[in-house]
Amino acid sequence: MEITSRALNRATLSRQLLLRRESLDVVDAVRRLVALQAQHAASPYLALWNRLEGFAPADLDAAFTDRTVVKATLMRITLHAVLADDYEVFRAAMRPTLYASRLGHRFAAAGLTPADAEELVPGLLAFADRPRTIAEMEAWLEERLGTEKKAGAWWGLRAYAPLLHVPTGGPWSFGYRPSYVGLEPAQGAEVDASEALRTLVLRYLEGFGPASVADVAQFAMVQRSRVRQALRALDGAVEQIDGPDGAVLFDLPGAARPSAGTPAPPRLMGMWDNVLLAYADRSRLIPPAYRPLVIRINGDVLPTLLVDGYVAGVWRPVEGGIEATAFHDLPRGVWDGLAEEAASLTALLADRDPRVYSRHHHWWAKLPDARVRTLPG
Repeated sequence: MEITSRALNRATLSRQLLLRRESLDVVDAVRRLVALQAQHAASPYLALWNRLEGFAPADLDAAFTDRTVVKATLMRITLHAVLADDYEVFRAAMRPTLYASRLGHRFAAAGLTPADAEELVPGLLAFADRPRTIAEMEAWLEERLGTEKKAGAWWGLRAYAPLLHVPTGGPWSFGYRPSYVGLEPAQGAEVDASEALRTLVLRYLEGFGPASVADVAQFAMVQRSRVRQALRALDGAVEQIDGPDGAVLFDLPGAARPSAGTPAPPRLMGMWDNVLLAYADRSRLIPPAYRPLVIRINGDVLPTLLVDGYVAGVWRPVEGGIEATAFHDLPRGVWDGLAEEAASLTALLADRDPRVYSRHHHWWAKLPDARVRTLPG
């Protein structure tokens, strides 16, 4: 079985609900999408607005408040919104990565060892049985470790320990000063990391497949050797596909793979949308020439125009609507479609944060000459 580059693009758009908006509730949508990158508080809301018919931001507010959907450090060691039912398994799959990245050199530089972390975590979780600010968490650590070690300890434990971000208010449920609550492992036992990774691989393929070993490893930031082991253990549950340029891809048998000619409507994607970051081969959605324009050197991923399934430019809110910057000429019909999206987005932002992502607007001065239009709200 073979699949072309363009058919891969359409498969991704289909799995990620970007070929058409679907009539799903927030919980079912997050389950389908696997995880929403939540590095910026607004981005999970814009991700769902792009994908759901009649999306009501209050529904996501409620899901965060009652912890049906939770926000925590997970894949790629960054913040994601996932179903509470998925969190423990996803974290178990990520635990070796979190251990290596957060209990290594910087943790050691504070005079701490991984054994110290394991000893501290149960007490930290017990202390965080209700929402705790960073200052409160650092004070707890200072009492036990002293002033010199507290900063390094918190840097490691805030990502390694099972800590959830608690809604603190603001237009997108979470502000810039986070609060945390601890999550005790179910029945007092950690989920097996290898078994958990197999589950994560299946969920990833369901939401993002077909994909290569490198793609899965990139999505989660886990070692490729672990991904290969997981796929070998899943023999029979996944199938192998011949991808472009001889790539070996994996997918779930019978999973949706629309034809390469399937129309793809324009979209205004939020910052750090997972669909742009879930693959080692970013060309699935980002033309190589545009990658450095939308993924900046510090890791910022700008809000993008998605045209015919591929990144074609960037956008930002301005007075009077949405400023769309296209990196190549777009047909009039595409501009009309983007204008419809801009009107809907402007209405969404008006009730929440009309200047969303404004702290990142300095990147626009570094963009090349392009086609710029203000699409009225």
